[in-house]
Amino acid sequence: MNISSLWRDSTKHKALFALALPMMLSNITVPLLGLVDTAVIGHLSDAYYLGAVAFGSMVITLIVWLLGFLRMATTGLVAQAWGAGNHKAQAQTLWQGLALAALLGLGILLLQSPLWQLALWCSDASPEVSHFGSQYFAIRIWSQPLALANLVMLGWLLGRGRSKVAMWQLIVSNLANIALDLLFVLGFHWGISGAALASVLADLFAFLLLATLTRRELLAINSLALPNWHSLQQGMGRLLRLNLDIFIRSLCLQAAFAFMTIKGAGLGDVQLAANAVLLNLMMLIAYALDGIAYYAEVQTGNALGRRDNAGLQQGVVLAFFWSAVFALLFSLTFLLLGPWMIALLTDITEVRTEANRLLPWLIGLPLLAFGCFLFDGVYIGASKGREMRNGMLFACAGVFFPIWWLSQDWGNGALWLALSCFMLARSLSLGGHYLLTRHNFERT
Repeated sequence: MNISSLWRDSTKHKALFALALPMMLSNITVPLLGLVDTAVIGHLSDAYYLGAVAFGSMVITLIVWLLGFLRMATTGLVAQAWGAGNHKAQAQTLWQGLALAALLGLGILLLQSPLWQLALWCSDASPEVSHFGSQYFAIRIWSQPLALANLVMLGWLLGRGRSKVAMWQLIVSNLANIALDLLFVLGFHWGISGAALASVLADLFAFLLLATLTRRELLAINSLALPNWHSLQQGMGRLLRLNLDIFIRSLCLQAAFAFMTIKGAGLGDVQLAANAVLLNLMMLIAYALDGIAYYAEVQTGNALGRRDNAGLQQGVVLAFFWSAVFALLFSLTFLLLGPWMIALLTDITEVRTEANRLLPWLIGLPLLAFGCFLFDGVYIGASKGREMRNGMLFACAGVFFPIWWLSQDWGNGALWLALSCFMLARSLSLGGHYLLTRHNFERT
């Protein structure tokens, strides 16, 4: 691979941004929704309202992200089938994913009470945070079957390289959520219940929109017919194994973030609220850099489908470069505008003070973390769930929790130190594996 010629090839850079930029723009609306929730609730009278939304939303997010394999596995398998020109395999992966999403969604509804009691048992949240968080959770949980189906359809569209279609779906549905949030909370004064209801209606709207877009794509490849039971079972074993590996990976990831919220709640309502503000800002990093990771997913899957290892390596090099550029821009933004952004999200003096004290951690995180988003995309596109699982187990059990335990006397600072080391460990584990295997990546 000639790196110098790669940099001069403007078509390669344009191809990256054609896939990545739409997802970066749409992904930013996801944390923007969280920021609006935080800003609206953060201007109520007490810190425990913000803590309650952070806690209730954390439980919902934990459930959805634990089941994020529905999106990831779908994207990787469809991208490979798309690269190989196999329409039947693309449709089969979609229907299998939707069937699995329906079963999991039903299970969540049946187990909603034990799930919430488990979350309360794991936390040291104050009575106020527990009470209002319960109100939020009891409403939000009912949209989870739709949210899981949305993950599958979004993954399917991304696997087929339809990033612009996915972009408009995410932008429209998230802007609708923001508008309903403002209407219900500020207009109707429904408080936390209004914020939760806005999210439920947004999930319904997103489902209807995604179903329409997916149906159009299925018609384009003459694959609209529902599969029979035998066809649905074919290849399900591989999908389930891949999903299990990614589930374990997601479980470790969410354990780290849930630990941040749970331990923050134990430190006090102000610390919990300050962490919620900074974690919402951190989501700007994650969702924007995930846009480039989506390019890596599609490029990797397509290259493997075509058995083009040179094309795969070129895609990874380009994605790494642009991920580093955007990570640097984020760090500079937080350095220059961090205090202003914190003040925009909350006017509670104690929360602002604590968030500004922790701001240096947020400034450094983009540079430590961009590699983990990029290589997650590469390994999702390659459907290498085992390697993703092993890397995350190392970062979580071998780095995050030991670092926190050794530094726990630092209070909130220990949580942010552990998170920073965790992100760096994720970057190094998958990045190191790729460097060692890149010349024969399709066979590893």
